Amino acid sequence: MPRRRDAAATRDAILRSALVAFTHHGYDGVGVREIAGAAGVTAMLVNRYFGSKEQLFAEVVEAAFAQRTLIADDVESMSRFAAAALVAAEPRSVDGFLLMLRSVANPKATEILRNAIELRFQRPLEALLPGADRRERAALFLSVLAGVQLMRQVVGSPALAGTDPAALERRLRPLFEVLVAEEDLP
Repeated sequence: MPRRRDAAATRDAILRSALVAFTHHGYDGVGVREIAGAAGVTAMLVNRYFGSKEQLFAEVVEAAFAQRTLIADDVESMSRFAAAALVAAEPRSVDGFLLMLRSVANPKATEILRNAIELRFQRPLEALLPGADRRERAALFLSVLAGVQLMRQVVGSPALAGTDPAALERRLRPLFEVLVAEEDLP
């Protein structure tokens, strides 16, 4: 008896396989054949569902960035939430940050990532921030998040990884508060 076809399950298996592959190896480090093999399908089927490696990557980025785990939905708790979430963030093997970090060498991947970051994080953050220079402040906020994640998760800075989490959170919060505040700095 032939195996029952389930398009949604097949598509999901391909996306999951691609998320793991792109996160571990970056956009340039993995091909459609490897993604297909890990999903138990052919490369032709991957292309049928997604059209191209680029489109598959775009959908993986969308899935990886679907949850905003480091940014609050209200300006009042934003600094506290970001600092606490950043300190609590455990390094994960499959993660939107690592997907980004390992794929930025490719210009197509970088464009996809930049557009997704703007849509999923930059614009919502800008909309929440009061006052002037919201775009710049939102970009700086995201840069601080990315920099701390890089130093803790990838570089493994002993000064950040070995610091008492509560103390690190107390130091991070004022950095975020400066970027959230609507007053101009001197």
